[in-house]
Amino acid sequence: MLNRVSSALRKDYKSHKYLYVMIAPVLLYYVIFHYAPMYGAIIAFKDFHVARGIVESPWVGFKHFEDFFGSYYFWRLIENTFVLNLYQLLFVFPAPILFALLLNELIGPWFKRIVQTVTYLPHFISLIVVGGMITQFVSRDGMITDLLVWFGMERTALLGHPEYFRSIYIISDIWQSVGWSSIIYLAAISGVNPELYEASRMDGAGRIKQMWHVTLPGIAPIIVILLILKIGSMMDIGFEKIILLYNPNTYVTADVINTFVYRRGLTSSLEFSYATAVGLFQASINFILLIFANWFSRKASETSLW
Repeated sequence: MLNRVSSALRKDYKSHKYLYVMIAPVLLYYVIFHYAPMYGAIIAFKDFHVARGIVESPWVGFKHFEDFFGSYYFWRLIENTFVLNLYQLLFVFPAPILFALLLNELIGPWFKRIVQTVTYLPHFISLIVVGGMITQFVSRDGMITDLLVWFGMERTALLGHPEYFRSIYIISDIWQSVGWSSIIYLAAISGVNPELYEASRMDGAGRIKQMWHVTLPGIAPIIVILLILKIGSMMDIGFEKIILLYNPNTYVTADVINTFVYRRGLTSSLEFSYATAVGLFQASINFILLIFANWFSRKASETSLW
C-alpha cells in the first residue's frame, strides 16, 4: 500500500514538479508559523517560567483553565466576543454581498471602476491610521460628533461611552471591508452562466428577479463556505482595532478574549501560561463551532468544507 502511494506521488511530482515548487513556500509557512508553535500550547498546563523553559516548568494541570472559568471577567469576555461577532455576522458579512450585487447592476464601466476604487481604498489604509481617524471623528469636537449634535444628540466623546463602542466598531468595519470583501463575490458573479440571464429575461424576469433567482443561487456556494468559516471563528475577533479604540471606560462592552489575553500575557502580568490557557479554550470553542457549522451545512445543502 505504502509503495503504491509513494510511487503515485513520485509520478505526480514528475508531471507537476513546478506546481510543487510553487506551493512549497506556502506549506513551509504553515509548518513554521502555524504547526510548529503548537508545541508551545503545552505551557497552558504548566506554570511556565522563561528561565526554566517549557520542559522544566512544573506541571499544574487545568489550574489556569479553572482560574479563568472562575474569574470575574469570564462571562463578560464571552459575551463581548460573541456579541461583536454576532453583529459582524448580521451586518458586516452581508454588506459585501449586497454591494457586489448592486455593483454588478451598474451599466457604465467607467462609473463602476470609480466606485470599486473608492470602496477598495480603506482596506489599504494602515490600521493605526484608521484608529486615529476614528478617534478624531468621534471625539468631542469630531466631524461625526458634530453631525450627531446637529440631529439633537448631546455633545460628548463617543469612545468614552461603552454603549457606543459596538456601533462604532461595526460601522467602521463595514467601511473598511465592504469594497475589498466584495471582490470574491464579484468574481463568483462573473462565473454565472450568461445563458441563465437570457432565459430569465425570456421568461419576463426583471433585473431584481434575475438578481434573486439567478445571481444569488449562482454565488450561494461561495457564500455558504465563507459563512461556515465565519461561524468557525465566533470566539475570535481581530483585536488590533479594539486595542486602538477601547479604554478602561469601555471595557464593559469592548473587552474581548483576545484583548484580555494580550493584557495578561504580554503587557502587565506576563502570565504566559494563563494567557495560553485562555487562547487554547478559545481555539477549542472555534473548532467545535466549525465542525457544527460544516455538519449543518452538509445536511441542509450540498455545500460544505469537507
